[in-house]
Amino acid sequence: MRSRPLPSAVWLVPLAAALLCLALLVPRLMQQGPEVDVSFLTAEGLEVGKTRVRYRDVEIGKLTGLQLSNDRTHVLAAVQLDAPARRFATCGTRFWVVRPRIETGGISGLATVISGPYIAADVGSSSTRCKEFTGLETPPLLTSGQDGRRFVLHTESLGSLNVGAPVYFRHVQVGQVIGYALAGDGAQVDIDVFVKAPYDRYVTAATQWWHASGIDLRLDSNGLKLDTQSVATILSGGVVFDLPRSQVAQPQSADGTAFDLAANREDAIHRADDGPAAAVSLRFTQSVRGLSVGAPVDFHGVELGRVSAIDVDFNRSRGSFDMVVALNLYPYRLGQRYREAIGKGDSEAGRALLRQMVARGLRGQLRMGSVLTGQRYVALDFFPHVSAASIDTRRSPVELPTVPSTLDELQDQLASIVSKLDRVPFDQLGNNLNKALVNANTLFQQVNTELIPQARTTLTAATQSFNAANATLQQDSPMQSDVHEALTELRRTLVSLNALSDYLERHPEAIVWGKSDGH
Repeated sequence: MRSRPLPSAVWLVPLAAALLCLALLVPRLMQQGPEVDVSFLTAEGLEVGKTRVRYRDVEIGKLTGLQLSNDRTHVLAAVQLDAPARRFATCGTRFWVVRPRIETGGISGLATVISGPYIAADVGSSSTRCKEFTGLETPPLLTSGQDGRRFVLHTESLGSLNVGAPVYFRHVQVGQVIGYALAGDGAQVDIDVFVKAPYDRYVTAATQWWHASGIDLRLDSNGLKLDTQSVATILSGGVVFDLPRSQVAQPQSADGTAFDLAANREDAIHRADDGPAAAVSLRFTQSVRGLSVGAPVDFHGVELGRVSAIDVDFNRSRGSFDMVVALNLYPYRLGQRYREAIGKGDSEAGRALLRQMVARGLRGQLRMGSVLTGQRYVALDFFPHVSAASIDTRRSPVELPTVPSTLDELQDQLASIVSKLDRVPFDQLGNNLNKALVNANTLFQQVNTELIPQARTTLTAATQSFNAANATLQQDSPMQSDVHEALTELRRTLVSLNALSDYLERHPEAIVWGKSDGH
């Protein structure tokens, strides 16, 4: 019986090669993780097989493919993750391309000028697996594992703030703005900020927050003020927080605590130290030119508050327009005894005290704050000789009575004098007196022929007096001219005063420097 031939040795060679490839491929397959697809708007700087995926500068995968989406609006990048990076295939993971960037906060990604762009990743907190992701076009402001706390700031206006704007604590950058959105009712803006550890421990219930956006250049009744934090705030704005001067130790604020964001440092300090603001309004019948929102409210040299708004209101009873100025006052600045007298401010004792002060002559008045800037301010003062006025303390806001400014009052007085003189019938009076004197002269002539010679001397003197009076009251007499000239001069004075008032409103610096040649 013939035996079977043994397999040729030549078949052992490919079998050994296959076993060798399998031995090399299995460890490689064991090192590979899942493959995910990430969409980007552009593939700028990305190269298949060369672009790496990194997490905190540690390579966790590579780019294995690029293709356009079906609608050609974005690019699909196939990313092969390593086996240890399987967790990065969970929902919530973020991917973005690191390139050189020049932003308001500085320059980033300079190392990629030499090594080339790479895809950065930040692991999500979810445990659900995902296959497709949408890449970020800009690096995220916060990444996982970053210590610190988030806070919400409420403000009326965003100003020049933007995402990425710095947050300062005593001129040290300790965080940044990470987002903002309009409130549900649209009445304010909610700004999300992140403060890094360990600086977040300085955020307590007493912490004051305010805008440091751009250059805070204020030209008001107090003069010129300039305030800024850094060059970065000039470009993108910024937020500042600080602790009150007399702070009592308080616990740290929890993550997500909300605060009010003041317009500037001065307003923030006032809010913290002066208690709640009381809303008050003033109604003026004259122009409020030179008065601006933020102008101070002065009481005997003490700043009681600020102008919060200026509106126009039509007065139906007089058929004219009034200027309504809204104020935010801080009554606590009037001292401890006043605080004790008014209580919380909305008590009956506080309302009774306000009515008593108005009865004693408390009024609001516009005054010139700076002749250089032309800015006005609101003064609260007592005027004991003004007409009586009453207020409705149940109304909110309470409307306090006002008095005109000194210049406006002088104009009104001169106008009243001229109006009264205009109503005096000088021409009619002169004509009537002239007729009476003519009749009297005729009578004297008749009596002259009948009187005895001894009385003729007296009659002659009387006739001369009447003739002098008659000549005085003639249309072209000096007295008539003097009266008319005086009236004309009064009119000219009133016109000049009105012109002076208008000129000073436009050029208040003329009080100091004089009238320029061009005006």
